[in-house]
Amino acid sequence: MSQLMGILSFLVNIYMIIIFVRIIMTWFTGISTGGLQDILGKITDPYLNWFRRYMPLRVGFLDLSPIVALGILSIVNGIFNTLAHYGRITIGIILAMILQAVWSALSFFIGFLIIVLVLRLIGYLAKQGAYNPFWRIVDTISRPVLLRINNIFARGRIPNFTASVILSIVSLGIVYIILVMLVSFVSGILVRLPF
Repeated sequence: MSQLMGILSFLVNIYMIIIFVRIIMTWFTGISTGGLQDILGKITDPYLNWFRRYMPLRVGFLDLSPIVALGILSIVNGIFNTLAHYGRITIGIILAMILQAVWSALSFFIGFLIIVLVLRLIGYLAKQGAYNPFWRIVDTISRPVLLRINNIFARGRIPNFTASVILSIVSLGIVYIILVMLVSFVSGILVRLPF
């Protein structure tokens, strides 16, 4: 049983790597891959398209469904690994793995937002033109975050842009640290559940 679970875990890991390579290749549409992208698409698109169809996770031009799809595979891989090593699994362990997978996606998203906000701050301080397509994309992503955080802290006042971006970066950093501690604490409790 443990060997079978180890093999299944290995196969899920390989599939996750193939999905990741496929996602990266979609970012570079102008580069010729000699049909490799088509082959990877035939292997991964049926799985990814299910999430796009039944869990619409598109935010503007950003499609978050591959992150959820990889998170689900990560949970399945964790279950296979646990069964391979311990021969049993509890509901508490499954709940801890689900929590860790959700946290993994959320922490990636928070980190991504922090990077975008830092880029926006650097661009603003360097007086980069807002009409550049790159900075328009950065603004499209950062503007909703800045508005929400300013609504929480500024309460109707309009702070200057630099202070607003710094406040948002610090706020997201604090939220990240608090969530790391909370997820670690809750996961520890869930793993120790006897059922």
